[in-house]
Amino acid sequence: MKDIQIIYENGDIIVANKPAGMMVHGVHGVHGKWQMANGKKLNPRLTEPTLVDILLKKYPEIKTVGDEPNIRPGIVHRLDKDTSGVMVVARNQKSFDYLKSLFQGRDIKKTYIAVVSGVPKKKQGIIDKPIGIRTGTTKRSVESKKMAKSAVTEYKILAISDLRLGISEKSPSYSLLEVHPLTGRTHQIRVHLTSIGHPIVGDPLYGPKKQPPWADRLMLHAASIEFSDSSGRRLRFEAEIPEELERIFRK
Repeated sequence: MKDIQIIYENGDIIVANKPAGMMVHGVHGVHGKWQMANGKKLNPRLTEPTLVDILLKKYPEIKTVGDEPNIRPGIVHRLDKDTSGVMVVARNQKSFDYLKSLFQGRDIKKTYIAVVSGVPKKKQGIIDKPIGIRTGTTKRSVESKKMAKSAVTEYKILAISDLRLGISEKSPSYSLLEVHPLTGRTHQIRVHLTSIGHPIVGDPLYGPKKQPPWADRLMLHAASIEFSDSSGRRLRFEAEIPEELERIFRK
């Protein structure tokens, strides 16, 4: 079982560093102990412990917290399974309602670190493109008008690596980006960076089929989250950048 790092906790919130490869919660109440459904074996990804499974063991009080506590107790926001990084979980309903209001009002600042293919033409920029759902799939796209919603993402280049580590003579360049999603659409960062021609390395859904051999995960990490608590105190929590992202640019 994968473990999670608890960055901070008090009577109202838990701040955790979710590892890549872990789902935040199950689907329709399916958790790790369920192996069969309707006589059929569940998808393996649904039988692995989720962040919620692990938190429930240590913080059983979150069991009744949230809009859908039977599915995602205490969960106010989420990260994709293959994205690592910082998450804030509510320990009581009052805290949940307050955090939910901050997310709805866009009063929470989130900072991500991403490794992308190529080098954006601008050192920093804003991607302002509505995101919709592609017909017949669960994939998102800036070209689809189906259920399209406004989406805005800021980025800036932190470093560039001409990665020539013996992979090939034509190894491409990669960029390390700091990214701030100003809205909270599903797969927003992944879709937006792909839309400008610089998909996140290791992205099996929006990136190219052929990935570099060192990209054994989606190279996207939620590095920090910042907001004011109900007393007005400004809080900022950080999750250390994983080794697999940092090593590419260490030189």
